[in-house]
Amino acid sequence: MGANNGKQYGSEGKGSSSISSDISSSTDHTPTKAPKNVATTEDSDRSTRTLSTPSPGLILPTKSPSLSSPALSINGHESTSPSGSAETVAMVHTQPGTQTRSRQSKGQHYAPIDLLPDHALLQIFSHLPTNQLCCCARVCRRWYNLAWDPRLWSTVRLTGELLHADRALRVLTHRLCQDTPNVCLTLETVVASGCRRLTDRGLHAVAQCCPELRRLEVTGCYNISNEAVFEVVSCCPNLEHLNVSGCSKVTCISLTQEASVQLSPLHGQQISIHYLDMSDCFSLEDQGLRTIASHCPRLTHLYLRRCTRLTDEALRHLALHCPSVRELSLSDCRLVGDFGLREVARLEGCLRYLSVAHCGRITDVGVRYVARYCPRLRYLNARGCEGLTDHGLGHLARSCPKLKSLDVGKCPLVSDSGLEQLALYCQGLRRLSLRACESVTGRGLRAIAANCCDLQLLNVQDCEVSPEALRFVRRHCRRCVIEHTNPGFF
Repeated sequence: MGANNGKQYGSEGKGSSSISSDISSSTDHTPTKAPKNVATTEDSDRSTRTLSTPSPGLILPTKSPSLSSPALSINGHESTSPSGSAETVAMVHTQPGTQTRSRQSKGQHYAPIDLLPDHALLQIFSHLPTNQLCCCARVCRRWYNLAWDPRLWSTVRLTGELLHADRALRVLTHRLCQDTPNVCLTLETVVASGCRRLTDRGLHAVAQCCPELRRLEVTGCYNISNEAVFEVVSCCPNLEHLNVSGCSKVTCISLTQEASVQLSPLHGQQISIHYLDMSDCFSLEDQGLRTIASHCPRLTHLYLRRCTRLTDEALRHLALHCPSVRELSLSDCRLVGDFGLREVARLEGCLRYLSVAHCGRITDVGVRYVARYCPRLRYLNARGCEGLTDHGLGHLARSCPKLKSLDVGKCPLVSDSGLEQLALYCQGLRRLSLRACESVTGRGLRAIAANCCDLQLLNVQDCEVSPEALRFVRRHCRRCVIEHTNPGFF
């Protein structure tokens, strides 16, 4: 592109270099000497350039010889790494030097992309992922300056199980702090989901350099611990969205080093997190959730899927300290029962989304509490709650007429009688799952189809329903997608 321009761009003045000896140099960039007949004005201009400031040119994977695909070298050509270990390294390069210009007066040609104004290139760069943006910074001096425009760096996304995420975050934050020493005021979102080599050191760099951070996602980074999370929430007061699902070492979100210390006026401000996902944090216990509720009273979205150590007692503190929760997932929290749902019902008009899938201790009693005190409920997932019957389903239908999505799959005691009440009171229903409900027949499906014309998804897999009943649903709910296992219906 710009590097091939005869007039404006020539060969680069410097090759790539590394700021630390621990960064791999498996892909070399051969330096090119500048022509000797360069004008004196250009020499003086070059002397004023700062070429010692490093910038992450590319985050590259180095391939093992056993892998079939070749590694991408720094200059864009394919090459295989001489190293036998398969790992991903963060390459660090100097700023590209100004390209030499020929003194031709006529017949000079520009690459088409070089004719674009800066604002157009910025718009293009704004759609590139982090690693590609780093590649663009290595093309020429103009692209270097544009690629590091602070407006492009509100979000950093890192991917790859073998990526040296700690090193990448350290190098990126160092470069972004160049204009405002020791602090980056533009970075608001960091996504490093699936980077299994990310540790507390990487989050330490983010916490120290990015006080304006608002969103952090580190899903599946199982080396993250409570200490790193504590540092982030302490140094980033504007943090609103935190996803630590799959981080099994995380057991608490608080403003104190010790998870057992409760929040009091002596501990200062509260955490401003609104969205918290701690799914698959297997070590989370009642005490940890109690501390989270005390320190995060602004929570509106909380997901605790497969936190198997939680009990009903933890939900009592959640309802007490976090009255604004709108979405709550307790799927596969098998120790949660009707008493826990009674505490959840204290959220009253705020609760819109509730998932208690595979919570085997929940029966009609708990569903009745939720239905009575949460009339604005829109979504309920009670799949696998075998204690739920038509009686509980009837209470839910009469008390929550605005229900849009319901999953009662694998609830063997739900039958046509419960579906008829659901069809009578919840006519705005759009999604319904009855998978493996053995007591459901065509009578209940006809009632649903006749009254819920806006139905968009119906799951009746492993149900004993006739093809005629499914055709009736298709005639009355034309936009409905029917998931079934009946070979006679097509």
